[in-house]
Amino acid sequence: MNQIPALIGVFAYLSLLTVGGGMAAFPELTTQVVDVHHWLTQTQLIHFYSVGQMAPGPNMMMVSAIGEKVAGPLGSLVVIIAFFLPTALLTFIVGRLWVKLERWPWRDAIQRGLAPVAIGLMLAGCITIGKGVFVATLAIGPLAVWYAAALALAVFVTLLVTTRINPAFLVLGGGLIGLFAFGG
Repeated sequence: MNQIPALIGVFAYLSLLTVGGGMAAFPELTTQVVDVHHWLTQTQLIHFYSVGQMAPGPNMMMVSAIGEKVAGPLGSLVVIIAFFLPTALLTFIVGRLWVKLERWPWRDAIQRGLAPVAIGLMLAGCITIGKGVFVATLAIGPLAVWYAAALALAVFVTLLVTTRINPAFLVLGGGLIGLFAFGG
């Protein structure tokens, strides 16, 4: 069955949920890609996301890998366009309108209201990834859950303490620790 129309629909829709970044769309990405369409497993999606964090450029370029897995090179191209074009157009239009509404009294209230929405969406994405990691590590064994929790806490504390470390190094370090701790 041709999955191209489904890919376009799903990723154009997801594009509009990326307020605050790609992580904001992750819960719905999980629902659509794993639960509804069964294109990937939860573990595969987390792996794709992790690789996207390591790759240069926008971390959500990982959607290209999903499109390629589902429908080959054409799927990859279609997903990139469907995921990035709607948001780019919306940003362009709103940006131009935002300048014209510089003295509008509600402008500041809208900006202040969108900040907690973006934070909430990103937090929901983090929780979704956390649940997926918990399920994946529980399949390895209960001790693996403790290793994963300790690793997540160490990364969290590191990012709270310093802003000078490149998160890619933390992802790479987590992968290396996982290789040794989980016998990957």
